[in-house]
Amino acid sequence: MAAEGTEDPNNNGELTNPPVTELYEPEVADLPKPDVEESVKSGADGGDTGISTASYTAEGEEEEGEMPTDFERFWKLTIDNPQDFNSWTDLLQYCEQEGHMRASRQALNAFLVRYPLCYGYWKKFVDLERRAGHNDKAEEVCERGLKAIPLSVDLWIHYINLLLGTLNMNLPDSTWRIRSVFEEAVAAAGWDFNSDRLWDLFAEWEKEQANLKSMTGVYDRVLRVPTQLYNTHYEKLKTHLTSHLPQDILSPEEYSKVRTEYKQSQIQAKKERSDITADEEERPPGEEEPADNDSEEAVQKMQEVLLVSREEVYQQNEAEVRKRWTYEESIKRPYFHVKPLDRAQLKAWQSYLDWEIAEAETAAMTAEGTAVEGHEDSKQECVAGHERVLILFERCLIACAFYEEFWDKYVHYLEPHGLEEVRNVYRRACEIHLPYKHSIHLQWASFEEKHDNISEARRILESLEITVPGLAAVRLRRVGLERRVARLDVAESLLKETVAQSKDNPTLHAFYSIKLARFLHKLCKNPARARTVLQEAIELSPNNDRLYQNLLELEMSGDLRANGGVIQQCVAKALAAPLSPKTKILFSQRGLQFAEDFGTTVQSVLSMYEEHQKLLQEHNAKREAENSDNDDPEKTSKMDDGSSLTVLPQTAPPMMPHAPMTTPPPSMMGGDMSGSYGSYGSWYQQYGGYGSYQNPWNQYNQYYPPS
Repeated sequence: MAAEGTEDPNNNGELTNPPVTELYEPEVADLPKPDVEESVKSGADGGDTGISTASYTAEGEEEEGEMPTDFERFWKLTIDNPQDFNSWTDLLQYCEQEGHMRASRQALNAFLVRYPLCYGYWKKFVDLERRAGHNDKAEEVCERGLKAIPLSVDLWIHYINLLLGTLNMNLPDSTWRIRSVFEEAVAAAGWDFNSDRLWDLFAEWEKEQANLKSMTGVYDRVLRVPTQLYNTHYEKLKTHLTSHLPQDILSPEEYSKVRTEYKQSQIQAKKERSDITADEEERPPGEEEPADNDSEEAVQKMQEVLLVSREEVYQQNEAEVRKRWTYEESIKRPYFHVKPLDRAQLKAWQSYLDWEIAEAETAAMTAEGTAVEGHEDSKQECVAGHERVLILFERCLIACAFYEEFWDKYVHYLEPHGLEEVRNVYRRACEIHLPYKHSIHLQWASFEEKHDNISEARRILESLEITVPGLAAVRLRRVGLERRVARLDVAESLLKETVAQSKDNPTLHAFYSIKLARFLHKLCKNPARARTVLQEAIELSPNNDRLYQNLLELEMSGDLRANGGVIQQCVAKALAAPLSPKTKILFSQRGLQFAEDFGTTVQSVLSMYEEHQKLLQEHNAKREAENSDNDDPEKTSKMDDGSSLTVLPQTAPPMMPHAPMTTPPPSMMGGDMSGSYGSYGSWYQQYGGYGSYQNPWNQYNQYYPPS
């Protein structure tokens, strides 16, 4: 990235007293929904968009016309797969080639709802309306586009050129409107590093209006903005200052100040030479100075004074540009595109943001330190530093609109500055650019719940579940939200609905059944209903060991003396189920431990012990058989794919004789019965609020951590 007419910056001065601009806060584009019937009824008009030169019919003539032959086919492709960017471009190209206005308008409206950062299509839409002679509609489209992407210098220039070509410049209101649009443009995009064309257009327009004083003001403002062509602006300003009389290009206040400074310097110089005349002595109070025109020497001296003051600002701005130059050069794609960015580009944006945030924090700390002394320059630098961070974030989120980490970074930066700003960022991210990314939607819902906006949090989760159905993380977050606001009946109904809907998937049905059973047991204090849920789930999934484990834990959470028989029956049911041998050993071990600790008769202990030993012997015999098969030299040679090498017999290591268990068996499980449940983590899909529960059996009361 090379700047026109720039030299190697070598000044380390700091930027002081920059103009504080009001950042144009980007908003969600107010675009119509891509509804076919509604778009068809809306009507359209316009002209060629650059691909086809076909003439378009007038709006009134086309309202009753039919859509082009293949429009429905192209349209259906985009509706069936709205994330396919190529389908959209094919649709738009087809509409332009056909020259059909209603189809073009419908396609552009629907496309720009999904991809509002494509400024080129906004420009095409504007031209479409303008060629049809509908200038008001063209302006509306431009304003919608600038609402969606206010940092687009190209779109601002396109809007200004539209107004220059359509407004009657002989009217005073037209000049006022153009100037106000220029002011909006530089306030929104003027601090962009690549905003030079906008500033140049502003200055040249003021020159065309013969308003040289305003032209000076524009150059003075851009002289404090770190841009790519900062040196070019300074050269133009110097040419401007030396090509006109000071009274023609300066405001009355600055001209009076410069002229007074010049005269004082002249008087001081003559005093030093001791040849001051009587006419040049100080006049009595109230006597006016005789009117005279500035001499050529006076004009030259005043121009020198002006250049000296601007040179200082230029050096300070050059230092700011120099600090950012390396970061700017590393950014290769500052515009929006659906193609992913490489790691180097993502890292470049991250590094640039981290540096700019650090600069703003340093300026804020400096402003706090000088607040007592009343330094206005430090306060303005603090505000300017914050706005630079906002501008850089907005630039980044054009190129990186599909990357959650940058939206998350923006939210964390804005949160100390204002809740509404954070809410706007979440809304843009979730409703426009990342409608299918559940993580950032869950963060938005948590943000709203944190700030007591429960209805909005509920709406976000419900909307996400409609957009991306079937996510366990979303449904459980909805359950958790209702539980935290003491709406247990709603939370229960959500879980019951999910259990009923997942019967076609036994594994998922078991997962939700365990959640519902725990909810009924721990929160609703209704173990009978919890038992029924688990038993029904076991009938559907008899080979799911987690269901038996939770049922056993449910029975053991009650009166152990009264439930002894039920607990033994639960263990027996698990041992009779089609479970793996290792799982059965764990249940048998658990039953034996219960009999040792709470059994009322020694017969029950001995019975469980014999059953447990039988399972162990069967398991060990199976293992020995497997080991002997693996050590058989004949089988080993057969597995060698016909190799002629002789495999020598191997002697298996001696097996330790089995010793009867004389010490209490260890805990059956090392964690919660649902914490390591199958592919549990994949169901949660990064659902951070419900991690794995590493609690022993006797700490079941810790399954629900504090909210």
